[in-house]
Amino acid sequence: MSSVRIRGAVVAVAGLAAATVALEPLRTHVSLATVTLLYLIPVAATAAAGGLLPALAAAVAADLALNFFFVPPLHTLSVASVDNVVVLIVYILVAAAVAVAIKTVGRARELAEVDRLRTALLDAVSHDLRTPLAGIKAAASTLRDPDLDFGTEDRAALLATVEDSTDRMTALVENLLSLSRLRAGALAVHPEPTALDAVVAEVVLHQPVDNQVPDDLPLAVADPGLLQRVVANLVANALAAAPHVRVTGEAAGERVRLRVIDDGPGVPPNDLARVFAPFQRLGDRENDKGVGLGLAIVRGFVEAMGGTVEASETPGGGLTMTVELPRV
Repeated sequence: MSSVRIRGAVVAVAGLAAATVALEPLRTHVSLATVTLLYLIPVAATAAAGGLLPALAAAVAADLALNFFFVPPLHTLSVASVDNVVVLIVYILVAAAVAVAIKTVGRARELAEVDRLRTALLDAVSHDLRTPLAGIKAAASTLRDPDLDFGTEDRAALLATVEDSTDRMTALVENLLSLSRLRAGALAVHPEPTALDAVVAEVVLHQPVDNQVPDDLPLAVADPGLLQRVVANLVANALAAAPHVRVTGEAAGERVRLRVIDDGPGVPPNDLARVFAPFQRLGDRENDKGVGLGLAIVRGFVEAMGGTVEASETPGGGLTMTVELPRV
């Protein structure tokens, strides 16, 4: 049984039990019609939490509870009145219809969200693919022009443009594939004792980053490859916002903590929770760089390794990204 259906079953049992406990003492004070309407609430909640099948099961269970506790003769499944038979039949039909309607609305919302993400993806990717492709095309065409005579520095600059544009395209494709694997639950994680100082040092080797991660930091339980991608994305995000970036590390009880700190424009406090959503480019990110997947990938990778990542304001201005991982 899937986790969604299990959740629906829990909601159904808890909702029907609560409704029965609350209504049974009031049996002589409320009409059967009122009780019937109130029993639709746990069915609707089950449909929202667990989908159609748990909701239909909840409708049947609610019908039986109505019969047993509220329809004479009480505490039996017999029905003395034809009118009450009609009430029970109509109830289960209405409850089933409510479950189907809620499931349909929930599915429509999911499809709308998928469509929104697809549109955002196409808009972002079309821009971020065209830009490096245009750079590669222009540089290659210029280099091939027989009428132009380039010096060593000019040729090197054009080749650097080709290399930089290719790197941007490679990073985009890697992020898209990573997001796809995260969404499909197909990300392979191989945790092992990992030295955070070594991972950070490799990432920032040729970057203008102040590396303050001590070499005596306790080992973390992490996938070295995924952690390297995490640090690389965080550092790239920080460097896009500010010229001064530093990385710190410390032990924190049973966890090991990394911080990537910049002194850029930062992100408004109300937007801090949204920076990890796909296709977001908020405050600290330049709007003409990146498809907005870097931090979404960071969160997915860190959580897959059993860690957490949070965004906060840097004292004095800027953005601080804090990653915590289990300690060996």
